[in-house]
Amino acid sequence: MANRRILSLLLLLCAGSLFAQKTSITNIEPRVEALLAKMTLDEKIGQLTQSPGDISTGTDVAKDDLLNQIRAGKLGSILSHTNFQNKITMQRVATRETRLGIPILFGFDVIHGYKTIFPIPLAQAATWEPDLIERIEHIAAEEAAADGQHWTFAPMVDISRDPRWGRMMEGSGEDPYLGSKIAAARVRGFQGKDLAANSTVAACAKHFAAYGFAEGGRDYNTVDMSDQRLRDLILPPFRSAADAGIATFMNAFNTLNGVPASMNKYLVTDILRGEWKWKGMVVSDWNSFGEVIVHGAAADEEESSAKCLGAGSDMDMAGSTFQKGLKKALENGKVTQAQIDEAVRRVLRLKFELGLFDNPFQYLDPQRREATLFKEEYRKTAREAAAKSMVLLKNDGGLLPLNPGGPFNKIALIGPFVDSRSHKDYMSFWSLGIGTPYYDSTKVVTPAMALKPALEALGFQVTVSQVNLQAGNEEVTYKDAIQAAKEADLVIAFVGEHGLDCGESRCVSDLNLPYGQERLLKIATLGGARPAVMVLFNSRPLTFQWANENIESILAAWQPGYETGNALADVLTGKVNPSGRLPVTFPHSVGQVPLYYNALSTGRPQERQGQLWTSGYLDGPATPAYPFGFGLSYTTFSYEAPKLNKTTIKSGETLEVSVTVTNTGKVAGVETVQCYIRDLVADISRPVKELKGFEKITLAPGEKRTVKFNITEADLAYWNAQSVWKADPGKFLVFTGGNSRDVKEVGFELQK
Repeated sequence: MANRRILSLLLLLCAGSLFAQKTSITNIEPRVEALLAKMTLDEKIGQLTQSPGDISTGTDVAKDDLLNQIRAGKLGSILSHTNFQNKITMQRVATRETRLGIPILFGFDVIHGYKTIFPIPLAQAATWEPDLIERIEHIAAEEAAADGQHWTFAPMVDISRDPRWGRMMEGSGEDPYLGSKIAAARVRGFQGKDLAANSTVAACAKHFAAYGFAEGGRDYNTVDMSDQRLRDLILPPFRSAADAGIATFMNAFNTLNGVPASMNKYLVTDILRGEWKWKGMVVSDWNSFGEVIVHGAAADEEESSAKCLGAGSDMDMAGSTFQKGLKKALENGKVTQAQIDEAVRRVLRLKFELGLFDNPFQYLDPQRREATLFKEEYRKTAREAAAKSMVLLKNDGGLLPLNPGGPFNKIALIGPFVDSRSHKDYMSFWSLGIGTPYYDSTKVVTPAMALKPALEALGFQVTVSQVNLQAGNEEVTYKDAIQAAKEADLVIAFVGEHGLDCGESRCVSDLNLPYGQERLLKIATLGGARPAVMVLFNSRPLTFQWANENIESILAAWQPGYETGNALADVLTGKVNPSGRLPVTFPHSVGQVPLYYNALSTGRPQERQGQLWTSGYLDGPATPAYPFGFGLSYTTFSYEAPKLNKTTIKSGETLEVSVTVTNTGKVAGVETVQCYIRDLVADISRPVKELKGFEKITLAPGEKRTVKFNITEADLAYWNAQSVWKADPGKFLVFTGGNSRDVKEVGFELQK
């Protein structure tokens, strides 16, 4: 018997190699219907059930042995399983030891790379390069597919304005236009042109919807908002993902206006499946069907099953709610057989589209896995992405880039993140799985590993002093770093957040530099008297008012991934001119949150700090520390006033906006030219600015270029008080510039 099993496994592995390229998928619908007609109710419920594998991201779920569940037809999908050989065994059991041989669908959270770890998604958004992001996701898909994963629970396209929320790092920031462009790019990267190709994976838009607006910035918390805000701000990136052909959607954990998202018929049936005509499969978030009961919106699993299925949701992730309650709901007339069948169709259709019925083992080819994971070319893209994501926030006196012709000879690299080898630093909670030894975090290039030799090659004397934040006594903790700083001409301090501070359930109430790091900065720089560069490792906007006022140069490096040190060496030495731009506003203090560029004007806008009877604060500014779209370069750019091809447009016409940009510095640089509009008079109050276009350009010293943007009536439309998309006739402003604050404007009019 043992020999027969070994022979069977070898044959399956050979089959995986023979079918490295999938056969074309045709006539899926007849095949789905034929299979559905053979299925029992228990088998159908099994296809709607997903169980966790060897990684958990939520509450513990009591479960049988996975193989026994598969044999019994209780599972259609497994999430977060890492062991490659186990996946082969599971697929063999599903396809050879069950009555109908329906293959298992393996899903995984591929958030910022699979094996090769890239910058966190928020950092990727700071590149303002959808094409680069598409390349990143294509690499992630290639690695995930080669390792036996069929489906990623990404992209997260939630818009968020609250940096206290730990999952802000998973999205693209605060703007729906930028978020929509990136959402579509991520879908293209993951899914490619052919979902049946063995180098692609099915993508999943999450979390539907409004999860990023949880009250207090607390994960899983309540969301309450108007339909107008939902339509204008939250839904556009989801619509963009749907239009790009995304295979699946995921429910959100939160309630929306009192209704849990998993059972929210308005979201799933009326909008997603009705208005948008989207045909794919909707999966719950981790036990979110079961949490409908905790929300108090269902009495038990039977009622929760009925409400979630009835709303249009299909697959139950990790909660066993359908296993416990769906059959009872059918027996008691709370759901229909037709509703169950339609959900099962969507699951089966996805498996056919992925080619799993034609060759269940084509994602499980050991030779392809060995040849694909950790390719050197992938790390080159990771290095490029990390460097392009870094945002130069401050550079007084042109302190950066560092070169041997400057006033400094001795440089001290200090801080808790100069050479960290723990806490998933430079990455996130989501990278490398979650708490599993299956992954190797030693592949990260730390700042010390790359920057020290790079600076020494330029002739600098460099010392490194890593600070242990876990040491109990601050004087002992900082002693070596302070001594190194005293002996140096220049200090580069590496501060910020641990990688494990970033991600789901990693929310904070304080945005200041954690772990007493501001004190380290003050002591090491003699209160700001010693020249210094602050490199910030962050997954969200942090606040660092003292550093803003006293540190000459500040670089937001985010959590850059595997190539952290090499990318930093490229940027700090000038090999790469920083081109990152903020996808989210940085506040001065947590008390300003939420703070965002596309706000409505109040009836009493504040013109200066301290002005009474206006919308502001007595103890601080109402303006940001760094605005949306902001980022410096080692060169400078000047903008001429924008020009229009006409001052009045009518329905169906296009307004052409042109702006000339000149590199006024001494080195080549990359500028992100941004275009915003404002509706001056509408049926309701409209934002003071809305991003409607951007383009990255590279200019040599003295070079100038004219960039053009097209504005149509659709760009001027919004969801109005009558619940329709409408552009109001009247006056508008168009702004162009290098960020949302520093712009020049011109007016035009829409006539109907």
